[in-house]
Amino acid sequence: MINHQIKFYLETVKQVFSIKFVSVLIISIPSAVVAEYLNIPLAWFLGPMIITSIAALSGLKIIMPKFVLSFILIILGLHIGNYIDQNLFNQMFDWIWTSLIMLVYIIICILIVSKYLQKFASYGKKASIFSAAPGALGPLMILAENEKTDLSQIATSHLIRLIIIITVIPFIIVNNNDNTVLLNDDFNYLAQNHFNLILLIISSIFCIFIFDKIKIPAALLSGTLFASGLLQITDIASYKLPDETVNFCLLILGSSVGCRFAEKTLREIANNSLHSIVATTILVLLGLFAAYVATFFVDTNILTLILSFSPGGIYEVAVIAIAFDLDPDFVAFHHIIRLLFILFMVPIFLRVLEKIKK
Repeated sequence: MINHQIKFYLETVKQVFSIKFVSVLIISIPSAVVAEYLNIPLAWFLGPMIITSIAALSGLKIIMPKFVLSFILIILGLHIGNYIDQNLFNQMFDWIWTSLIMLVYIIICILIVSKYLQKFASYGKKASIFSAAPGALGPLMILAENEKTDLSQIATSHLIRLIIIITVIPFIIVNNNDNTVLLNDDFNYLAQNHFNLILLIISSIFCIFIFDKIKIPAALLSGTLFASGLLQITDIASYKLPDETVNFCLLILGSSVGCRFAEKTLREIANNSLHSIVATTILVLLGLFAAYVATFFVDTNILTLILSFSPGGIYEVAVIAIAFDLDPDFVAFHHIIRLLFILFMVPIFLRVLEKIKK
């Protein structure tokens, strides 16, 4: 057991200092600077995402170490935790309705998109259900493997969708939102009690461990949110990270999306691109309609609702919410709910499918 842990830690250190990860930083940082110079929205995300995607598909050996990504997700959770206060729990009662809208949205998405993929893209019935789910790629891949389904088809479909959504959303927000990335220049970060940060990190790691054990989705984010929110509401500890760390989160998350193409070929992308674009369009339109319906139940910015119902990755969407100050706790809550509903609904669809076969 001890030898296994030592090997794990050595492998982690090896990955962090490997040329494959250093290469990611070497190409990502300049791409972010160039994207910012060109006034591209969410430059520190889109620049690294585009350049690492190109590099991966070109055959460059690049990786995003799980340790680095986990560290970034904890920082992201601490950022969102700053938005949590006592009023949040009062608001959650209003969010019951938007959560129910989310459930209906997921069911309709799976029904319509899976049917499209079966009829026009020749997907198997199980593969179409996994591919049609609006998010939750990581957990779905585990379920798909157990169901002996085409993993490459599912992963490529979700990946193309993520790239499209995360690329388009920042431009939509910039053209329709007055908020920019919040930089509190007047805030004295050095005057804070730095012991609070240590306490928050330790508490977060403990909650992440517990959440992971009891199989709560997105444990890295939800565990950190729970810990930081609890400590802040009870006035035990609070700590505001420098807003510039948001750019670091954006860079790593953008690069991690691009690195996912390292195991893909241009043929795989080409074979799935057209139908993935159509499927993404259907999901986005359904998400927009769901966001519109939600406006009748909550008094929330429409852009926040669009982010909440977008079929993109939870971490990528959460960092966009922080960057544009679009109610990150609301967005994160609904994406965690979305994950729970997807993991609840997909097995039901699979069981129904098995009964129909019989």
